[in-house]
Amino acid sequence: MLKRILIFLSLALLALLIYSVFFGSLKTVIWPLSPKDTAAIELNDLKLKVEYNRPSKRDRDVFGALVPFDQVWRTGANEATTFKTNKDLIIQGMLLPKGNYTLWTVPMKDSWKVMFNSGQYQWGVDETMKPMWNPNYDVIELEVPSENLENTVEKFTIAFDNTTGDLKLTLAWDQTKIEVPIDVAPTPENN
Repeated sequence: MLKRILIFLSLALLALLIYSVFFGSLKTVIWPLSPKDTAAIELNDLKLKVEYNRPSKRDRDVFGALVPFDQVWRTGANEATTFKTNKDLIIQGMLLPKGNYTLWTVPMKDSWKVMFNSGQYQWGVDETMKPMWNPNYDVIELEVPSENLENTVEKFTIAFDNTTGDLKLTLAWDQTKIEVPIDVAPTPENN
């Protein structure tokens, strides 16, 4: 019995070694560099959800370097970041109909552009590392100011904040944060 266990463990170790040699670092198999995460909120009958990948700072300069200023960013890592809403929303006075979107940004020195895009992309960049974003599918584009943080945010983080009763979608990484104000669109019965 002990001999069978040792043979099984040896084969499992050999399989992991072969996998790491042919398909990448074993470290990224066990601890992905940009793990998947979800931000979600439910308020009354409103349901919002963002699915994204969380890259880490890892002692790198982020905005203006790793993520260049004035260029479209996939807003995370790996797969395209998705935003889902079950209700029509008003974002900076613009209507975002209920549905599924990909979320793209253009970080700039003092503000960011944020685009809600109806195109559905499996990955965030193509083989040349250019964003797969197609501006023809932007439903809304807005610009929000960026805020400098005192403390460093190690992992890129997307969250919903409703602590003051004003719902916001927040994005933070390194020492930068933005907030996108969100309101539920009025319905005919609420007018």
